[in-house]
Amino acid sequence: MEVFLSTEAVGRRQHCTGFISWFLYKRWYRCFTTLTTYSFDFGDIERKKSITLEEFQSEYDVRRPVLLTELANTWPARTKWMVDQLSLNYGDVAFRISQRSSKKITMKFRDYVSYMEVQHDEDPLYIFDEKFGEVAPSLLDDYSIPYLFQEDFFDVLDPDKRPSFRWLIIGPERSGASWHVDPALTSAWNTLLVGRKRWALYPPGRVPSGVTVHVNEEDGDINIETPTSLQWWLDIYPQLADHDKPLECTQLPGETIFVPSGWWHCVLNLETTVAITQNFVNNKNFEFVCLDMAPGHHHKGVCRAGFLAVENNFLRNLESDGFPKTSSLDNPDVPRKEKRLKGSGLGSKPFQFNGNWHAENALSPLHSKIQNENFSYDISFLSTFLEENRDHYNSVWSPSNSIGQREMREWLYKLWISKPAIRELIWKGAQIALDIDKWYARMIEVCTCHNLPPPLEDEKFPVGTGSNPVYLVSDYVIKLFAEGGLNSSIHSLGTELQFYHLLQHTNSSLKDHVPEVFASGLLSEENGFLKIFPWDGKGVPDVIANCKLIGDCMTDNFPFGIWSKKKIELADPGSIPCTKMWPYIVTKRCKGDIFANLRDTLSRDDALHLASFLGEQMRNLHLLPLPYFHNRNKLSVNNASTQVTSGDNNIPLDWELIVMALNRRTRDVQKRLSVWGDPIPRHLIEKADAYIPHDLTMLLDLTEDENGLYKVGVSPTWIHSDIMDDNIHMEPCQPIPCFEHSSCLGLAVNGELDAHETEGRLRKWQPTHIIDFSDLSIGDPLYDLIPIYLDVFRGDEVLFKQLLRSYRLPLSKASIRGAHSCKVPENEAKFKRLSYRAMCYCILHDENVLGAIFSLWKELRTASSWEEVEETVWGVLNNYQCSY
Repeated sequence: MEVFLSTEAVGRRQHCTGFISWFLYKRWYRCFTTLTTYSFDFGDIERKKSITLEEFQSEYDVRRPVLLTELANTWPARTKWMVDQLSLNYGDVAFRISQRSSKKITMKFRDYVSYMEVQHDEDPLYIFDEKFGEVAPSLLDDYSIPYLFQEDFFDVLDPDKRPSFRWLIIGPERSGASWHVDPALTSAWNTLLVGRKRWALYPPGRVPSGVTVHVNEEDGDINIETPTSLQWWLDIYPQLADHDKPLECTQLPGETIFVPSGWWHCVLNLETTVAITQNFVNNKNFEFVCLDMAPGHHHKGVCRAGFLAVENNFLRNLESDGFPKTSSLDNPDVPRKEKRLKGSGLGSKPFQFNGNWHAENALSPLHSKIQNENFSYDISFLSTFLEENRDHYNSVWSPSNSIGQREMREWLYKLWISKPAIRELIWKGAQIALDIDKWYARMIEVCTCHNLPPPLEDEKFPVGTGSNPVYLVSDYVIKLFAEGGLNSSIHSLGTELQFYHLLQHTNSSLKDHVPEVFASGLLSEENGFLKIFPWDGKGVPDVIANCKLIGDCMTDNFPFGIWSKKKIELADPGSIPCTKMWPYIVTKRCKGDIFANLRDTLSRDDALHLASFLGEQMRNLHLLPLPYFHNRNKLSVNNASTQVTSGDNNIPLDWELIVMALNRRTRDVQKRLSVWGDPIPRHLIEKADAYIPHDLTMLLDLTEDENGLYKVGVSPTWIHSDIMDDNIHMEPCQPIPCFEHSSCLGLAVNGELDAHETEGRLRKWQPTHIIDFSDLSIGDPLYDLIPIYLDVFRGDEVLFKQLLRSYRLPLSKASIRGAHSCKVPENEAKFKRLSYRAMCYCILHDENVLGAIFSLWKELRTASSWEEVEETVWGVLNNYQCSY
């Protein structure tokens, strides 16, 4: 081989001979090799023409893979999904392309076909599109879910909340899916319509050679480091001993392969292929799915890597006790933050498969002593690896989980209500994922203490998607505070009780639209026994007197009120020794239903009336007086990351605290947005730091008085912080014709309403209550409008304007007619825009409100700047005027 090397030192190319690089040759070979001459046999996975549902569930589901040859015989896709036909019918449709990076790209199908015909990529791109049903909905008519796989528990979720579950897969020869376990330990079926695929599979716990499993110990995130499919087949597979090779098969057109929960699999396209695949959750794998989304990392590693994920000390327990009591992935040879679990090397202990498979991998001499101990993909065995003190409500959620924490709670609750016949199974899954049996016992203790009726079957499960378990029992609502641990939760309850106390001593009409408090207190667990300590928010209960809690900032007998709550937001409270304690509150249950369950049934006038109601109640909330704080020194916080950078501007203490809290959120903005990821565009994430002002006091609408001193144009207020569709309650009312809006004019004929035309304009529901004040805070009133506009109104500008007409309070000095704002340089004019302030709050928000923005305004995913997003979403605020 002749090689020319360029060197800067001599400024010319150097000629070399006799240079050989197997690395470069193998990469070249992967680009130009052909697989048509490979004589793969049919493999060793069982093939069956037909099978009954009972046989499938008893012999294969969650047990072993199987190839089914006749499930797709009647599908129109068998003839309509030829590449030429698809190009003719869907040539201009852009499909998502799979590539070995986090960046998502799309390509028109006609262009992709051209790419397939000429490409010689080492790892060819292939279509792997979970949104094909949205961009080409007629494709959904060309196939049907086989009768064996029609049960899917994720069906109870709304389409926008359920995880991705179906994919269109099209790829050229040499492309394919590298080694992986399907998300959330779901099962899958894959039907091939065109071409041939070669499959390799290992059972759960058996990491393939050449593959490394990365388990993050902080959040349980799973990442798989693996060669490409082609690279594995060409470089690693030939070196495996026969007894180390995976289960294999060649899939032909019309055949469907079933991949059980937890099984490793790798797919190589032997020629151009077209396939459809779906993942599902049924009664067989439900508990495994719940297990995979439970907090912690031990069990996640064991489910995928088996005994490779277990340390030696744990194996000694296993050897002596048979089953573990505790577990750990800790190993002094591996960094704490992440555990790397490598697949067995060549020549390792044999992989065997039969009806009762087992996986063995040499990790240490001790492993050889338990070689007869089978790794068991059994829920009882795997559950023993769960962390004993796990807490779903306070654990970091793994980015690799299929759904978010809120969706997880909603999913399990909907299953409980909609599938009463399998409640025993659902309860078992909820025990794994939520520790529901322990929360149920705590709720029962509260009911017993306050003489509440015992819960009915439907009432045994926590409702809603909030961060604290909430139960509806008879005419009462029981909320157990768990989020953030004891320090945070007792301040949430203390602030809420302080707010209710203050509200009852005002003339505000808001008190008619918040729930009535029935009881409150602290629930303690000691030595397995539960005990109740009633508490109204005043004073420090004896039961927590020895806990290291911050509660020294407030007079008026509310030591855990709003000012103390603001302090713990700015300081690390340290460890809290008495952690088995949960504040709780019992309120009277509102009649009717939450807006989240009524959204699709409301008339337009119902929605407009709701907008007016929310504007009025936000006005009432923001006009409430704040508790007086008389001792500034007690709020000093020695934390450089929270200090205010405000030049010579002497801002008031209350605003200083708000800016200090915002300063904390400016740390690692890009990292936080990157974790949230899609649909937030990567190019905008990279521009977030430059968009947010370095001096956050610029967001405060500073004005200069006659003495040259700067003042904040708007005072801070109470803010609810979480007015979303599940925190608004509505009651049915007698249908009321709408005449107050111009949209309803002209409907009367001869003095009477046309019943047919006005049916959709009759008010049938009226808003009555705003609920869940556990996130109360003090801040910019504009902050409360963000969840209302994005979650309640879903970006409906008409409803947002209706709210502003009812609100009638200033959001800035400029929003008051006739007010004078201080002059600012032209390059700082953006700081006076309400839209800019709102956009900055969105970027700095604790919740992923940006994900909501880019889901509602999909066209903004291609926006070139944050200014463009700001104007589209929040531009309406810049025209807001009030006569306050």
